Amino acid sequence: MSEKKTIGQRVHAFFTEIGELSMFAGRYFREVTSPPYEFNELLRQSYQIGNRSLLLVGVTGFILGLVFTLQSRPTLMEFGAESWMPSMVAISIVREIGPVITALICAGRVGSGIGAELGSMRVTEQIDAMEVSGTNPFKFLVVTRITATTLMLPLLILFGDAIALLGSALVENLKGGVSFQLYFNLVFDALKFGDILPATIKSFFFGFAIGIIGCYKGYHARGGTQGVGVAANTAVVVSSVVIFVLDMIAVQITELIL
Repeated sequence: MSEKKTIGQRVHAFFTEIGELSMFAGRYFREVTSPPYEFNELLRQSYQIGNRSLLLVGVTGFILGLVFTLQSRPTLMEFGAESWMPSMVAISIVREIGPVITALICAGRVGSGIGAELGSMRVTEQIDAMEVSGTNPFKFLVVTRITATTLMLPLLILFGDAIALLGSALVENLKGGVSFQLYFNLVFDALKFGDILPATIKSFFFGFAIGIIGCYKGYHARGGTQGVGVAANTAVVVSSVVIFVLDMIAVQITELIL
């Protein structure tokens, strides 16, 4: 009986948190469309999330393209199909690998940062002080961060995809003697509108998921410094799982439409 009760409590807690997260998201949509608008804080958060993630995303993308090409090239050479390398790498990275890997990297860096920052403000009662002083902490802290992640992640994904293709082109240039111009001509010949548009659209959802989960976990942190650590950790874990779920849904919808 105790085990069943424990499972029941976990299921109840899971659905309770889903409901609270939904209400949190609903409050965001109400607040984001109502004045006053915190443009200065939005720009600051966009800089923190976007510009300061460029190096990590760029290095990850370059290594991704490099390794993916090095691992795939011997197999294609066995079938005499190494000429397919640019189109295969481009479609794989732009459609799936680039958006998912970049989103996971940002979930680890951005999601944990937001969770830890808002969590520390909650447990040190800074958010309560903002409420007492008449400031709307939700609009200033939450709305700006969620909007910034939603807008910046697609740009980071495009940047990561470009760097990944550059890494792949470098391998092809060194191993196969393929010029950079020829490589990118083959890449753009292979990519279609139906490859780029779905990947771009789902990247907005990835960014929104990272922002909303990080803010929710941090905004509702409890239990002192330990609660801050829990908020940062769960923000990364839950964001990563949601990214995979959203990607699976996006793939199914894309297959139905295209």
